[in-house]
Parts: sequence; structure tokens; C-alpha cells
Amino acid sequence: MPEDVLRPKVLLLDDDAEVLDLYKEILERLPSQPMIQTASSGARALALMDSETFNLLISDLNMPKMDGLQVISIVRRKYPGIRVVVMTAVGDSQFRNRAYAMGVDLYVEKPCTSQEINQFLDCIESLVEQKDEKVGFRGIQSKSLTDILQLESLSQSSSILKITNGSLIGRIFFLNGQVIDADHDELTGEEAFQEMLSWNTGSFEVLPPDSTRERTIHVPVDTLLLECAHLIDEGQAENAGEVTGQGASGESPEGHLTGIVKMKGIEFALIGDNQSGETKESWGLENPEAMNQWARETLKSFSEFGDKMEFGVVNQVVGYGEQRHVGLKVHSDVDICIGFHRNLTKDDVSSKIQTIISKWGS
Repeated sequence: MPEDVLRPKVLLLDDDAEVLDLYKEILERLPSQPMIQTASSGARALALMDSETFNLLISDLNMPKMDGLQVISIVRRKYPGIRVVVMTAVGDSQFRNRAYAMGVDLYVEKPCTSQEINQFLDCIESLVEQKDEKVGFRGIQSKSLTDILQLESLSQSSSILKITNGSLIGRIFFLNGQVIDADHDELTGEEAFQEMLSWNTGSFEVLPPDSTRERTIHVPVDTLLLECAHLIDEGQAENAGEVTGQGASGESPEGHLTGIVKMKGIEFALIGDNQSGETKESWGLENPEAMNQWARETLKSFSEFGDKMEFGVVNQVVGYGEQRHVGLKVHSDVDICIGFHRNLTKDDVSSKIQTIISKWGS
């Protein structure tokens, strides 16, 4: 097979000849070595697409006679398989929202600095690579949410990225290209962001920004993605029973602990039989037997105190300390003892205990 047949084909549309020459030269740096053709008008671009197949269209917006949005509208009807990128000097959010509503894959202001150009090239390369149509997000098949977020960050705009994965729905809030918050079910902030980053498939929708949204995430997007990727890798290693998933006791998490120790902010976990007093499972503890005995005695003392004071049945005790927090819970025939990171709030600890119990039988 001729080498040219394997190279992706990119059509660059702009009414400025200097811009065409400049970005043709920039795009030729891509590792995939695409074949670049240029068009200075919408009519010329459509004529080229009628005569040959392109993998990607990169279009300006402001052009005489037929503007970029008109071209994209026609392209989306006639050539639904082609990837479409809007590259423009127009930073208006209304234009951006209209473009995304028409199904473009990326809306970006024309990059100027070397860093912006490198980011732009990374995004374009991801769009022209081979795709697996079975997985991925709208318009960027075989790409993870990480790729989508990098594209959104590159656009430097303020918006809400609504992500749908089956019955799961989450939102990521952008301000000037930076992630400021996220939410999914009862999760918010970095915890919600981390959960959504593990999704492999779905669709997204760009919504107008929420000017009243308070900022809870204060790290740059790239740093946030690296931190979340590290946490996800650790979780995958735990599932595989690798060394990184072992607790201080040297035992890999198993049974119910597999789900518990994957939760953010968990430092150790122990499950004891409240009938025999034996330790059933433990993770992250050097001396699980001593912790099991302490948990049993503590729960027994509070239970006796509750009977004496006529409080009723005491089945949960939570202590908050400077080094860590500890939660004790009686559930069915077991005693559960969980160590939490000291940075978690009281609401966080309470919510995580309830989540652990609600997922116990799953």
C-alpha cells in the first residue's frame, strides 16, 4: 500500500493567505505527517471535500461570502465522519457554544506562543490518529476524558462541561481555561473530578458558565490531571493485587476491603467478627489484632454508656484527631474500623461511612 494512503489528510480553511502558509508549516510538524491542503474560501473547501476524503477540517470563522459556521453546517450534513476544528481569533462564548452545538470537536483561539502551539499540535494529533469507534467521547473516539479536558483548557474560555456516561452525569466548571470545581452525585471538587476521569465512554455538552460558582479546585489543569492519573493507577494496581495495593500489614486488600481502600482519604481499614472477636480482613495496619481489640472495647464501652444513659443502641462512633480521624461502625455481624486522612471534614467522614455501608453488599 502506498505510504500516502496511510497518512491522514487535513484541510485548512482561512481567507488570509499568510495564516494558511503559517499554519500549514506548523501542522506539517505533526508526528503523523498529515497531507495538508489549503482553501481560502468556503466554496473552495467544499469543492475539495467533494473530490477527495479528508480526516480533519480546520476552519476560520470570519470569512467573506460564506463564513465558517455556514461551512461547518454543510460539512456536518454531507460529511458526518470528518473531524472539525474551529481555529479563530473570535473568543465570543456565543460563537463557541454555537460551534459545539453543531458538533465541532475543538474550538480554539489561534495559538501564538510556543506553548500554545505545542498544545494545539497535541490536540490536532489526537484527532487525526486511528480511532476505535467502540469507546471514547463525542467526536473524539478512543480518547479519554483527559483529552477532552485538555482541549477545553486550550480554548481558554469559561464554561460548564456536562459529561454523561450512561446513567451517570457529572459537571466540570471552567473559568478562563482553568478547572475551578466539579460535581457528580454527592461528590464535589477534586473527588468528583477524579471519579469522572475514570470514565471511558460517554458524551459531553458545553454549557454557559456559572458566574456564582465558588472555586474549590486551585491547581492548574495539567497538575490536576497528573495527580488524578496517579490515583487511578494506584487504584488499578490495588485491584490487580500488586505491591502498591498492599497495606502496611503486607496483605493485599481483598473482599469488602477492595472497594473501601480505593476511596480517597482512607488510611487503613479493618473488619472484625463481633461474635468471635477475630480479625476477618485488614489493610494498612502493622498490628491489626491490637486495632481490632481496641475497636471492640471502644464500641462495647460506648454501647454500655448508651444503655446507661438510655440513648438507645450505639452502633457508630467517630473520633477526630490532629493526625487522623477514626470511624467505628457495627454492621450486621461485623465491626468496621476505618482510618481517615486528617484533612477530611466531618461531613466527608460521615458521607464516606454511609457510602461504605450502602455498598457493602454490592
